[in-house]
Amino acid sequence: MSGERRRISSGGPWERVAGYSRAIVVGDACWVAGTTDAGPDGSSQHPGDIAAQARAVLGIIERALAEGGFSLGDVVRTRMFVTDMTQAAAVTTVHGEVFGEIRPAATLVAVAALMHPSLLVEIEAEARRG
Repeated sequence: MSGERRRISSGGPWERVAGYSRAIVVGDACWVAGTTDAGPDGSSQHPGDIAAQARAVLGIIERALAEGGFSLGDVVRTRMFVTDMTQAAAVTTVHGEVFGEIRPAATLVAVAALMHPSLLVEIEAEARRG
């Protein structure tokens, strides 16, 4: 994989502080960092609604991919992190609506917490062209 490393920023509250980018593009690959629906204050835009958070997260991921010259159809892997496994079906349903025919390799795990207590789901994505 050769090519110039390109950073994509969402301007989110933690990028500069934590030293990461929303996405990195190198050659024919794009890695999208763990993404939540956090607003400027770091809290969820959809508190208490994990499905709405998942939809918003996948929209943010889609925009980051587009900025890097990729589409959802290029996604080959996703990782979903939920704070409550009893709500996993809501997240996987949204994931299925978005990636139904694309069907990337996917992982879903429960975690103790995310960056803010109102955040219920975080999703990462990897995309490849070709």
